Amino acid sequence: MAIKGVIFPDHVQMNKYTLQVAGLPPILFTAISGIEEELDATDLPDRTPQSGGRVKPIEFELTQPVHHNLERAAMELWYRECHDPILPTHKKVGTLIMFSQSLLNQPSWSILGMFPFKRALPDLDLDNDGEMAAIVWSMKASEIIPLT
Repeated sequence: MAIKGVIFPDHVQMNKYTLQVAGLPPILFTAISGIEEELDATDLPDRTPQSGGRVKPIEFELTQPVHHNLERAAMELWYRECHDPILPTHKKVGTLIMFSQSLLNQPSWSILGMFPFKRALPDLDLDNDGEMAAIVWSMKASEIIPLT
């Protein structure tokens, strides 16, 4: 039985993760926004809420360093697949893996039907102290399924 208020050892770290996208080379994403999955809901005539049963489209953001040229080229090609004429390969499967301190605990999820729908280049300023420039990719996906 767990003791209330005690965090178990070997926690999963927020800065130890990888997102592997099928059909793309390994890409370093320096940030992944929170990925939320939500079900449709409806109100019954007696005003009680009820699940609609369907998953709403998932949206999240990926941040990628501009200076990783080969990785940037892979993302740009994927983004082009989503333009008219849309290629049948534009929706891809991703695997998000998080790592614990010991690497023994690796929770993972499969992200189905994901594709980039927006690219945001960084704000540039000559007064900047030299921070790393990054591209933010806005993504859509159909579903997220826990693997472990």
